[in-house]
Amino acid sequence: MTVYIGVDFHPYEQTVAYCDERDGEVRYRQFLHSDKQSLKAFYRKFGDEVVVGVEATGCLWWFEKLLFENGIKVKIGDPRLIRRAALSRHKNDFRDAETILDLLVNGSFPEITPRSERSREMLTMLNHRHFLVKKRTSIANTLQAFARSKGLDKFRLQTLKRQKELLDAVSTDMERLIVISRFSLYNELSKEIAAFDAKLAEEADKDAKTRLLMTHPGIGVVTALALIHTLGDVRRFRRKEEVVAFVGLDPLEKSSGEKRRIGSISKHGSRLTRHLLGQAAQTCRDHGIKAHYLQVSRRRGRPKAKVAAARKLLINCYVMLRDNISYEQFATGGAKLACARGQER
Repeated sequence: MTVYIGVDFHPYEQTVAYCDERDGEVRYRQFLHSDKQSLKAFYRKFGDEVVVGVEATGCLWWFEKLLFENGIKVKIGDPRLIRRAALSRHKNDFRDAETILDLLVNGSFPEITPRSERSREMLTMLNHRHFLVKKRTSIANTLQAFARSKGLDKFRLQTLKRQKELLDAVSTDMERLIVISRFSLYNELSKEIAAFDAKLAEEADKDAKTRLLMTHPGIGVVTALALIHTLGDVRRFRRKEEVVAFVGLDPLEKSSGEKRRIGSISKHGSRLTRHLLGQAAQTCRDHGIKAHYLQVSRRRGRPKAKVAAARKLLINCYVMLRDNISYEQFATGGAKLACARGQER
């Protein structure tokens, strides 16, 4: 007989709800994650016929690996749908674990497809690179502000001549120490970013799908890798609207009666992917995206036009991945016909 276990997972502890086979009662246990031996002993005592349900969260990977090594099946669920299925508005760890248990037993657990280990590693690397870029940009902005305070024009920090001009403009030893420190941090971060870029370019060269996306104007190594490892297998999306909603570029509708209101985007998916799509859309030379941007900017302004262009770029990439075609094939219209046939079906 299959044993179902609902787990309310937190970073340092978890609450478990399971049905005791002896009397059919629902019982609860709490474990600290630092006590790995008790965790392993608890899950091993149920044998092989065990199904564990848990909400998706960012610190779940080690727990998945622990259960997988012990031959236990894990189902990861959508937190929003799990909460929506709760019978009571009251909320605590025991109720949350019992809600997951009920969904598993009734066969209505909202399971999602977890990312592969390689996709997690690549997204971790991309997020760390983005973190380094933000830090470098912050230091660059600070140096530019210092240059403006000295009456200097805006300059490129990479040029040694401009760096010397800024150092010559300092008036005290304290200012010189601060400027030298900031230049040192800027150069060190640039080296780190260059090392990550080289590794990412190497990974992109191995992946046919990444090379396929890079044929689209405006899509570089970083954006292509972020899309590939964020979307996963695009065949699981039936319509382009599902891809847009998955990334979080879909507008939220708040309508009632005769009033219809379309608000801001949901921002449900990857923040990094949305940022990269926005940056790529601004440099994209695709005529359709440029025309769409200009049209929306006249009516709604540039910020909303940027989001609309990013959404259109995402749809282009989705069609290319779905139909396994390059940008040249997409631009000729063959992909659009295939997209129309898919919608008819």
